Amino acid sequence: MPINRTPHPFRRSRAIGALAVLASTLAATSLHGTTEALADGPGAGSAWVVSVGDSFISGEAGRWAGNTNDSTSKVDAGGADAYWDNSANTGEVIARCHRSESAPIHLGGVNSKNLACSGSETTSEIDDDDRFKPGLDFYNSSGRKGQALQLQEFATTHNVKMIAVSIGGNNFGFADIVQTCVTDFLTSPTWWKDYCKDDDSVTKHLTAANVDKQVAKIVTALKNVRTAMSRAGYADSTYKIVVQDYPSPLTSGGSMRYSESGFSRQRVGGCGFWNADASWTNSTLLPKINGAVARAVDEANLTNTVMVHNAGAFTGRRLCESSVGLIEEEDLSSWRSSGAVNQTEWVNQIRTLSTVSGPYFVQESIHPNHWGQLALRNCLRQAFNGGAVRGGTCARKSSTGLNSRGEPNMSFTPA
Repeated sequence: MPINRTPHPFRRSRAIGALAVLASTLAATSLHGTTEALADGPGAGSAWVVSVGDSFISGEAGRWAGNTNDSTSKVDAGGADAYWDNSANTGEVIARCHRSESAPIHLGGVNSKNLACSGSETTSEIDDDDRFKPGLDFYNSSGRKGQALQLQEFATTHNVKMIAVSIGGNNFGFADIVQTCVTDFLTSPTWWKDYCKDDDSVTKHLTAANVDKQVAKIVTALKNVRTAMSRAGYADSTYKIVVQDYPSPLTSGGSMRYSESGFSRQRVGGCGFWNADASWTNSTLLPKINGAVARAVDEANLTNTVMVHNAGAFTGRRLCESSVGLIEEEDLSSWRSSGAVNQTEWVNQIRTLSTVSGPYFVQESIHPNHWGQLALRNCLRQAFNGGAVRGGTCARKSSTGLNSRGEPNMSFTPA
């Protein structure tokens, strides 16, 4: 096809190019003569960090600082609006996502957005209570959207530099396993213990076949994060994905501070596990889940992904650990008391439908509380590293107390 060689006006001079630039500039200028800012998006505007995934990053239980069987006011660090995340601060965008004010993604010094949702698995679903749980997918129906789609839409108009991910635990039926273990503890005597660690309803989640199945789902979820960012206009080199694994929430049997005899372990401590089952959660269950997450990161083979390992982050502050206690057991007046972060648990008590009361939720059970969430935030900030994102391992510092941001002192060992 011949090229149209119009002799004018496009051959007049190079000045035409300058005029075109000027016209473009004028088009972006207001009537008052000030140039409007370009729209935020990939590489433009203030930096943002975003979290996606499940309850261990959404901020579940972040309202409570320590545990008590007395007045909830003694541990209420967040107040009634702790989980409210709509623009008017009057409620939740998605019911029971529990995107807490204490969630790890709110690093300070950089804009943050929490898209994670308590109870979420890798794919979107409606739970048994008819509540929507967005997964790391592109689900879109009746105004309900998966987290990958939410991320894509957000990243299109914001300059996202890091996405923090926690996913996989619910795929392995974590909540159901906890429920089974507590039920077995409460319904069997010390002389004929019924352990959950060998129940078929538990072991089915940890078979090699199921682990392979869940790894594949986590791989897809991680790739969906990349796809969301690619569709939003990002090159892989312009942002990082930080995948967190799970901290141990429950101490092993040998360091429980309540006897196996009687019901005080659950009735008082909210940690109704037989010693053998508590130890099994740390020797088998957690390594299986965390191993699946690590394997999925390897198999996804994304060039811009790092891991933050949290398994030992709460050691010494776990639920029912002998080194800590309830607010009243430590003779503290509230979570605000000096030294409370050193003397109380960083994980919320396990509550059952028959015992939950007041402002507590069953779904808050055995999740990092206010102290635990802030500890994970401290490590995530160190991973963000001012934008030079890196992977590594999170642990408590030997020095106790809080940093200048009110967070537990934590160490981060780069990978």
